[in-house]
Amino acid sequence: MSDIKKNIEKIQNIKADAAMACGRNPEDILLCAVTKTRTAEEINEAVDAGITDIGENKVQEIMDKFDSVKPVRWHLIGHLQTNKVKYIIDKVSMIHSVDSVHLAREIDKRAAQHSLVMDILIQVNSAEEESKFGLTTDETEGVIREILDTCPNVRIRGLMCIAPYADNPEDAGVYFREVKNLYNKFSKISHDRLDFKYLSMGMSHDFEVAIREGSNLIRVGTAIFGERDYSRK
Repeated sequence: MSDIKKNIEKIQNIKADAAMACGRNPEDILLCAVTKTRTAEEINEAVDAGITDIGENKVQEIMDKFDSVKPVRWHLIGHLQTNKVKYIIDKVSMIHSVDSVHLAREIDKRAAQHSLVMDILIQVNSAEEESKFGLTTDETEGVIREILDTCPNVRIRGLMCIAPYADNPEDAGVYFREVKNLYNKFSKISHDRLDFKYLSMGMSHDFEVAIREGSNLIRVGTAIFGERDYSRK
């Protein structure tokens, strides 16, 4: 058995234990494999091991790998510049990192050109870290309502956040909890293009904490593929 397959099995087991420990069904939590700097061959190995969804941080990597990767759902999870939306609008299943009405309108325009409705997540920077993108919790409601009013080819499926890195993963809990509270609030709003299904929180070092705090989509890269070699890109 390859290391990638072993790692995926290990993560699925940890995910299951974390879910059951808080009374949740492990099947309700999606594992999205983060494939930044990974080759198409490595990604295909993960797909063969049961991965159905992959997340890329950069548009160029999606473009480079798209035709060489086996059938899988692609997620754009990194910061997206408006001038690059056109390249991936017909390739990704969901964009996790929407943090402005300006970006949502560009996604809406490009989606309309392809006669599709694009699923997005709103990125919330609950820690208000200057080094990270995302809306503050106070900004989130206004942006969601403006997107609903002005972007008919965009459907908001939930929220995403990246907690500050800490040696103790438990430190992330407070930030995840804040975003989960927002998620619960917007889940109660009835709108044909507001269909909250995904709370994208948790990465390799803190996904167990994220699951406990309500995440149902975890983004795991290093724990599947090992440490990244940035010289490859």
